[in-house]
Amino acid sequence: MIQNGLEPVLRLAPVVPVVIVESVAEAVPLARALVKGGLKAIEITLRTPAALDALRAVAAEVEGAVPGVGTVLTPAQYREAAAAGAKFAVSPGITPRLLDAAEEAGLAPLPGIATASEAMTLIERGYRFAKFFPAEAAGGVPFLASLASPLPQLQFCPTGGITPALAPRYLGLPNVICVGGSWMVKKAAIAAGDWDAITREAAAAAALQPSREG
Repeated sequence: MIQNGLEPVLRLAPVVPVVIVESVAEAVPLARALVKGGLKAIEITLRTPAALDALRAVAAEVEGAVPGVGTVLTPAQYREAAAAGAKFAVSPGITPRLLDAAEEAGLAPLPGIATASEAMTLIERGYRFAKFFPAEAAGGVPFLASLASPLPQLQFCPTGGITPALAPRYLGLPNVICVGGSWMVKKAAIAAGDWDAITREAAAAAALQPSREG
């Protein structure tokens, strides 16, 4: 199965933190703070030169962390992420070439979709889970709710514009397994080395409950 092992990762907590790491030095204490707060699955985005080295450090040094990569755009990045110790890989969208590479990379992919047609493309390839991105800009809770009945085969991790106030509404949908967000990893707290603040934010995120309202 293409996504073997992904479901337990997505069920570790209601939120997967989406992290931009500027230096390897900050990666390990940041990941430890998130894990201490209850967020073990951590998406380290490939948006900085430090990302892969940060991934290696987290995989090697942070007990309890389940590191993954985000913003995967090329087949080479799938291979590099797998070699660096990633357990899952998130991409903002899908292309045939990228999906082919995901099936060969040896780590669980979570590709992004924003339309029903893209969702059907993943279903045809045997996918059970997808990222919905950019969640708020692409239709938000009403859009995902409308997909639940015609496309029950697919569950989503919506990411993009989600806040602590919005997250419970997404989590209340039958086709949402978790959400992705970055509100608990504020740049100011990272710059100040205020890991306790990040742990508190992570703990609040880990405690979020689904809401059926709206």
